[in-house]
Amino acid sequence: MADRHTRASEPEIIEDPVERANLEARNAFEQFEAVISLIEQWTEPGHPPFRLRPSVILQLQRIALRGLSAYAGVFRPAGIDIGGSQHKPVQAFLVPTHVEEMCDYVFDNWLKPPIHLMAYVLWRLNWIHPFTDGNGRTARAVAYLVLCVRLGYRLPGTKSIPELIAADKDPYYAALEAADKDDLTILEKLLAALLARQLYDIHRAATEGDDSHSPNRTFH
Repeated sequence: MADRHTRASEPEIIEDPVERANLEARNAFEQFEAVISLIEQWTEPGHPPFRLRPSVILQLQRIALRGLSAYAGVFRPAGIDIGGSQHKPVQAFLVPTHVEEMCDYVFDNWLKPPIHLMAYVLWRLNWIHPFTDGNGRTARAVAYLVLCVRLGYRLPGTKSIPELIAADKDPYYAALEAADKDDLTILEKLLAALLARQLYDIHRAATEGDDSHSPNRTFH
């Protein structure tokens, strides 16, 4: 399956590819740290009930695109295409409403299985495609945040679900396309399998002493 990528008209802030790659890596690390901080904040005993808000989504996208995009931390101002996909994202003026509705769905359905909530957020943010860039990495970060907060703790593992997705995106893209056609179960099953792989790494490290993988520090 061809790689999905966002096509938007935006001037390059950093034209040097090496400098851009280095900044992307730094931003990815900072985005990871921000998600972990939010998980710890929202799972503290006595903390008010979690409510996903657009401001959190904008914050995580801003970190990922800081210094790379003039639209870091804001919703896209115009239409956009997704290369490699038949899906046509919503018009720009509808983005805030759809993001609010997605957040409301998470709040209203908080007692549903954590994997379902993760799958819904992951698909819906990709479906809305609210940004000029960084949609995929931000969707994976937000979805992982929702999963961990719904479970009540930060998940262990040397490779998180977002990293496992990034390592093999074809099944992920296929699951998103199925969700676009009202079948979220394929994405739920994929995420459940990736969760098992994430936790298996801890089992293997404990039983076999396999610590060959450094801890994951990004959601790319």
